[in-house]
Amino acid sequence: MRALLIEDDASAARSTELALAADGIICDRAEVGEEGVEIARVFHYDIILLDLMLPDIDGYEVLLRLRSAKVKTPILILSGLSASDQKVKGLYFGADDYLTKPFNRGELIARIQAIVRRSKGHSESIVKFDKVYINLDTRIVEVDGKRVYLTNKEYAILELLTLRRGSVLTKETFVNHLYGSIDEPEIKIIDVFICKLRKKLANASGGKNYVETVWGRGYMLKDYDKSQNHIEHSDKKIDVQENQKSNSDDLDESNHKSKEKSATL
Repeated sequence: MRALLIEDDASAARSTELALAADGIICDRAEVGEEGVEIARVFHYDIILLDLMLPDIDGYEVLLRLRSAKVKTPILILSGLSASDQKVKGLYFGADDYLTKPFNRGELIARIQAIVRRSKGHSESIVKFDKVYINLDTRIVEVDGKRVYLTNKEYAILELLTLRRGSVLTKETFVNHLYGSIDEPEIKIIDVFICKLRKKLANASGGKNYVETVWGRGYMLKDYDKSQNHIEHSDKKIDVQENQKSNSDDLDESNHKSKEKSATL
């Protein structure tokens, strides 16, 4: 997961960044509102953490500009302003949630996870495809009831593929998601991570390849659920056709016997 923190206070920003890093969340920071708006318009983030008291433009103006620019990234306000009217204003201007400073680290992470889940279309923390279960809160992955142990990078790739299921993701997207703009490695490293992830999932699933290569474009999650539905639908169609053929053969035989009986009479 990748977050953008718009916060001018260095001490507050540092404590927030440490809390996010402890949960494996990559965090970029903008110190002023104008910079935050520009960064959010150019780069993709799973969530934006926004302080209201900024030195150039306030957080409400940041909200208005982002929503006017059609930036749909969920926004969590982190502010020392605790009055109800300020919270209502923030939510009315386009924020998804409001957390008052000082806040508990556990509550911050829980709210972030809940907001991101909802934004991706998942109301619960458990995401399932085929025999794979992913707990987005605990980061536990199971295949057919067996725990699969992934590295942080492998899990981040699987989580991104799952949350954007049905979409082809480029290697650049993975690099940006895993590293942000800090010390980005060679893009070929993604092939290495994908290879290791595939092997672990295949070992746990009896050889299934859940990560499909789309040549010249990138990778996507293979939808075995749809494939199975297609097979079942095809089987039902064949059964219907066979029943229709059987009924037709019975009717032909019945007509033939009737003709023979008429000829005898």
